[in-house]
Amino acid sequence: MNIHQHPKGYDYIDEGTGPVLLLLHGLFGTLSNWQSVVEGFAGDYRVIIPLLPIYEMPLTQAGVPGLVAYVEGFVTAMALPATFAVLGNSLGGHISLVYALNNPTRVSQLVLTGSSGLFEDSMGGSFPKRGNYAYVQERVGYTFYDPATATKELIDEVFNVTNSNAKCLRIISIARSAQRHNLSKELPRLQVPTLLVWGLNDTITPPSVAHEFARLLPHATLRFLDHCGHAPMMERPVAFNRYLRAFLQSDSVLAPARTTA
Repeated sequence: MNIHQHPKGYDYIDEGTGPVLLLLHGLFGTLSNWQSVVEGFAGDYRVIIPLLPIYEMPLTQAGVPGLVAYVEGFVTAMALPATFAVLGNSLGGHISLVYALNNPTRVSQLVLTGSSGLFEDSMGGSFPKRGNYAYVQERVGYTFYDPATATKELIDEVFNVTNSNAKCLRIISIARSAQRHNLSKELPRLQVPTLLVWGLNDTITPPSVAHEFARLLPHATLRFLDHCGHAPMMERPVAFNRYLRAFLQSDSVLAPARTTA
């Protein structure tokens, strides 16, 4: 996946052609979190992933509203089509929900996986300790059903983040903002078809959270994956992509054109 830079300063992935899938990563997420979706869908869709400025944005803007505004600016700068699907994991799901609430005519389909917005147990209940690699390794592993899914590259990246005061301040600000911005009263307004894909072993946003999203969202379909934690698109990529493709193709507006033999 090649990272592009827009003249207005946005860094992003843009792969494939067809109906647009806008993917939003989480608080400790990176563009590579969505690699299996890019590989599975770039043949039929235009998959776009903005790199959210979680560690660089002004501290006064470091929160859910500031990140939603960033995505709105990105959509405008990229001149995306009138409607597109939005997918979000963890904090990215929270941003997706608020974006859809603010821009109901733009979002044709919504996909949430391990989304915040109702409840989350950030980093397993405690913030990572500075300078303690073993602790960070344990907490990152806590994200997954199989801790081996947490690669050394991913652990190193989180470890480096936790050793930066400036980055930690922004993470704390964003995490607190996410907890303050509970969407339970607003979700019933969302009329967009929504797919919820959840790990049965998610300890950060447990299965009960998925059931609550399904109860509050008027047009939600809920799918669970066993032996799976907080990032199903990373831990169970084949099953995740199967559910995603079936959902996208259930809406003729976003289903890619297909020729018959």
